[in-house]
Amino acid sequence: MRSSQDIWIAALGELQLQVSKPNFDTWLKDTTGLHYADTTFTIGTPNVFVAEWLEHRLHSVIKRTLSGIIGTSVNVHFQIHMPDSAPAQKTPALQTDGGISVKEREPITRPNLNSRYTFDTFISGECNRMAYAAALEAAEMPGSVYNPLFIYGKTAVGKTHLIHAIGNALINNGRNVVYTNGQRLTNEFVLALKTGRMDDFNQKYRNLDALLFEDIQFLSGKTGTQECFANIFIDLYDTNCQIVISSDVMPKAIESLDEKLRSRLEGGLVVDIQLPDHNTRRAILKTKAQHLGVELSPEAIDFLATRFPSNVREIEGALMRVITYTKLSGGELSTAACMQALAVLDGCNEYISGGKDHTPPASAIIDAVAAYHGLSSDVLKGNRRDKRTAYVRHIAMYLLREQTNTRLAEIGRLLGGRNHSTIVHGCERIAAELSTNPQLEKTLDTIKKSLKK
Repeated sequence: MRSSQDIWIAALGELQLQVSKPNFDTWLKDTTGLHYADTTFTIGTPNVFVAEWLEHRLHSVIKRTLSGIIGTSVNVHFQIHMPDSAPAQKTPALQTDGGISVKEREPITRPNLNSRYTFDTFISGECNRMAYAAALEAAEMPGSVYNPLFIYGKTAVGKTHLIHAIGNALINNGRNVVYTNGQRLTNEFVLALKTGRMDDFNQKYRNLDALLFEDIQFLSGKTGTQECFANIFIDLYDTNCQIVISSDVMPKAIESLDEKLRSRLEGGLVVDIQLPDHNTRRAILKTKAQHLGVELSPEAIDFLATRFPSNVREIEGALMRVITYTKLSGGELSTAACMQALAVLDGCNEYISGGKDHTPPASAIIDAVAAYHGLSSDVLKGNRRDKRTAYVRHIAMYLLREQTNTRLAEIGRLLGGRNHSTIVHGCERIAAELSTNPQLEKTLDTIKKSLKK
């Protein structure tokens, strides 16, 4: 039987995909699973502030997630829990009297950085090369090259990995680093004002070698917190402290941001990270599989890289689902296994049931796509390149890749001898459009239903 903590770790894995990263880091990351008895699951929180916030904001989400993992409805209870630990040794302050003063200060603590996020584990490609190079220089020569360094890009493209890599490199060189984000700073600032502990708050952001700050867009419209951050920024910048900031958009696109603060953010180097290209996604999958000690066939890597073009987190999540499924089923990490694992675990196992393979033949998919759009199969296989025909052909490429165990080269052959890069582009175009075009999703569903008939 799994322990309460094991169940909670599994729940945190799912909750991380359901809530924003700032919310997860601020409210969920430091919680623990205390015990589960009589249909009540008790979660330990570090303080009353966190317990109250979770109770009022995330109670229903947590309850639903835990019930799904345990397999039965559960009640959720939050309890203050401070882990047992030896009292921290206080270090004498560096006084002019030689250190004999009775005044003491707390030792510098290591920031909450992921030790796995280093420059060695970051996959560099065309989509992120400039950001990677800038981050590397900021870590090697903090405060003297790019200051501030502003990295922006969509969710899960590698911003956090680079910022943690900078922090880990600096700490290994004995530097004093603080890592935080927009929501955490806001919460700390408000709590310090309420409890009259602004001196403690200000002390945290003094005498630093580097400030690593994620999700600054969260400060949008928060005038008081923006002023607070601007003061921290100026004080640290004047002492050559390396400042690294991330956002989902460039500084000028952050709404309701003070113009003076915006100007300071743009005063250093602003670099973006694009969505990972196909080769970078393949490299990420290969490296991640090696790290997990599994061997993934080149075809399976190609399939997953094509199927999940959006972001790094989605790619890694898909790989973990496939590995988990194949371990449970005892199968191999082949392309067919990837298709089956994703279908079963996503609850959309359309063509695999009753132990029999009902995968439609490639020719049937091409015929179904063509018929739905009022075209002939020969047109999709031919040389017509008008906008509509090319789009329909891309749909056929996507469905052939998604629904069958057909290699990209074979898909190209079936559609008139088109090359590998053309097939990759077509699949990626449809996959990207699916996230913004509900009508396309309905079209694909209709074609899939016609294939099942």
